[in-house]
Amino acid sequence: MLQKYVSFLHIMKCSISIDATNLTLKMTPSAVRGQIVSGTEIARDVKERLKKEVTELKKNVPGLQPKLSIVQVGEREDSNVYIRMKIKAASEIGIQAEHIKLPKTTTETELLEKLGQLNGDSNVHGIIVQMPLDSEYKIDSHLITDSVSPEKDVDGLNTINEGKLAVGNLTGFVPCTPNGILELIKRTGVKIAGAEAVVLGRSKIVGTPIAELLKWEHATVTICHSKTKNLKEQCAKADILVVAIGQPELVKGDWIKPNAVVIDCGISAIPAKSPDSAWLAMWHL
Repeated sequence: MLQKYVSFLHIMKCSISIDATNLTLKMTPSAVRGQIVSGTEIARDVKERLKKEVTELKKNVPGLQPKLSIVQVGEREDSNVYIRMKIKAASEIGIQAEHIKLPKTTTETELLEKLGQLNGDSNVHGIIVQMPLDSEYKIDSHLITDSVSPEKDVDGLNTINEGKLAVGNLTGFVPCTPNGILELIKRTGVKIAGAEAVVLGRSKIVGTPIAELLKWEHATVTICHSKTKNLKEQCAKADILVVAIGQPELVKGDWIKPNAVVIDCGISAIPAKSPDSAWLAMWHL
């Protein structure tokens, strides 16, 4: 249930970013605009479904209150924004979200102790460690994500959950953003099985897991990265193109073949066209 909730959050992120960028897909060199994938409508549908499922869960298990704990180290304002979004979305579907704020002076040992407490708390059903960690001390983020119990790892970043995904075992938690991307792709109606899917980027958070998800949906998947040659040609063959890199506007309209589905994810700062603002935060996803 909590995994579905977190997937909704990332579909919601898709909707915010698609709306914010007024994303259109150029299907041909003649600049014919493509059809916008409406994350807003999809998020609304998922939210309504989750509200019903949470209500039914509480009815079937009297006294149960699904609870998500979000652990934050430091006071990064961008992290605060994301956490507020998660708490608001949780409240709207009937899930309790707890924001655990730890100071910048938190050490790795102290953070591990806190996670150990949450892992052992039967009233906590899901745990998110907000990244990046804003600490005055060096903290191994990989060690931290691996210290979250796989059964409560709703971000899907524990190595056990990553390994399950790699071998096609989808019983664990799947990383949230890729899961939201897959939902967007499915809602377009495109046939994934047998399709040529190209993923730009190989990060453990987005690129690699969305490639795995598409593979287990029976697409033929090509992963491209900074060392890939002939990037334009690779993109041009894609029926499904997922752009998971930090460079805005890398993919040009004439790189995309007609009727391709394109999902672009990332946040970049680009010069604003308006004289009223020096920079614009461009949300791809």
